[in-house]
Parts: sequence; C-alpha cells; structure tokens
Amino acid sequence: MLYIRVPASTSNLGAGFDTFGLALSLYNEFTVEVAECYTVTMEGEGKNLPRDERNLFIRVYKRACQVFGYKEMPFKLHQKNSIPTARGLGSSSTAIVGGLLAFEGIHGKKLSLEEKLAVAFEFEPHPDNLLPALVGGFVVCAVDEKVYFVKLDFPQEVHVALAVPDFELSTEEARAVLKREVDLKDAIFNIQRASLFIASVVTRNLHLLKEATKDKLHQPYRSKLIPGFEDVIQTAYEFGAYAAFLSGAGPSIASLCHKDRAKEVAEGMCKAFSKHSVTAKPLVLAVEPYGSTLTSMTLE
Repeated sequence: MLYIRVPASTSNLGAGFDTFGLALSLYNEFTVEVAECYTVTMEGEGKNLPRDERNLFIRVYKRACQVFGYKEMPFKLHQKNSIPTARGLGSSSTAIVGGLLAFEGIHGKKLSLEEKLAVAFEFEPHPDNLLPALVGGFVVCAVDEKVYFVKLDFPQEVHVALAVPDFELSTEEARAVLKREVDLKDAIFNIQRASLFIASVVTRNLHLLKEATKDKLHQPYRSKLIPGFEDVIQTAYEFGAYAAFLSGAGPSIASLCHKDRAKEVAEGMCKAFSKHSVTAKPLVLAVEPYGSTLTSMTLE
C-alpha cells in the first residue's frame, strides 16, 4: 500500500504570471492499493470528481506506464481532498503529481524531475503549480524546450491568508479572458515588478511586496469574473497585509502577511466578499517547504 501526500499551491503572485509558485500547508492525500481493477473512493472536497478511469490521478498513472514501458497494475484509490477544486489552489496539480508518485511506488522506478515534468505537461503545461507541488517552497520557473527553475528561501514569518469563494472558476475560463497580445509598456511594468518581488523576498524588504505584486497582464481581466475583487484586495491592505493578489487563476484571493496578522486578514477579506453577496471561507496557511511525499507500506 502507498500513501501519497501532495501540497496545495498558489501561483502567479501578482506580476509573476506563469512564473512564480508557492507551496502551501494544505494537502490532498492519496492511498493506493494494487487490486484487480481500478476503483476510486473519495472524501472531502471535489465530490464531483470522476470515480472511474477518467480520474486524473489514474489517467496520469496510466500514461506514465505507456511512456516508460511498464504494464499497468490496477489499484484501489482513496482520495482525501482538503484542497478546494477550481479555486486557484493547484488541486489538479496534486492529482498529476500523485499519479506520477503512484507509478514510482508501484513499479519501483525512480523518475527524474525531467521525466516527471514531461508526463505532467501533457495534462497541465504550466510549471508554476506543478513544481511547488513536487519540490515545495517558493519556485521561480521558466519554460522553453525544457523547464528551468530555482527554489528560493521564503520568509518563515510570512503566511498566506486566503479568502476562498464558494464558486468555481476553471483555468480555461480564466485564460479565455486574457489578451493574446500586450502593450510593451505593460510587459515592462510586469518585468519590473516581478523582478522587484524576487529582490524583496531575497532581501526581506517585505514593505516592497505591495508594489511588487501589481499586475497588468492577467488580474485586470480575471478580476471582472470575481465580484468584489477590488474591495477584497483593499480590505487585505487595511488589515495589514504585505501584498494581496489573485491566487492562480482564481477565484480565491491570497495575501502575504505576517503570521500574527494572517487570521484577521483572511476573515476581513471574507467579510469584504460578503458585501458583494459572495460567501467565502478563510484559510491561513504556512509555506510548505518540502513538497510531495511517498510512503510505501506493505504492498501486495
């Protein structure tokens, strides 16, 4: 039997569109036991997820078997989902990473990071959620024919306060509203602030994060899909957040704050949402430094 745990993540962090990712201390857990056929049981979030071979975890496992030349070994899968689906918290990345770890555990084949990403990209071609789920921490990444990334230390005293609305927003829908071409001045604006974000984190000049998370490439367009977006952002700052931004593709809104203020910030953001008839759940999460884990118990 295998036990797999994969963390949530928030991506973009304002100006770092498709570039920045941060692993969070909220997890989806998967138990895998080899069986005669594939079956899926589930608890927690994502009750509408497929419970057959259409399940993303199983699809990734099956694809890994094809790519690396191994015969499938069907299994019983139990998912304990703590990460809300389609909320900008990397829930799909946990299933993709989980399926790859299941392949490693079942077949005793250790995959390189490059091999994992080659399969993962067939299902989600963006590393800013995948890499934090795999390796943890704060990741800065770039993609050409291969993936380049650096994992940087993140201030331990900074926690992530979240307001998670009670409605879903798919990545496809959130990408559909984006411009395909951007003005040079907007590109420069984001390059400046993404660079400032990294400098702020590395030097611990956290007062610069408010400016460093401003964005002109995705948030102005996606924010229109989220009632009360500007009020929620403003409220986060009023309660003492260092920075506030859309978590991934949304609709969750995240803020970086000192851990002592995080609960108050999260609750304040949710109250701001309620003024726009949106019910939201507050979450306070630390940065997850280690990423996914695979524990092998007796496997029959």
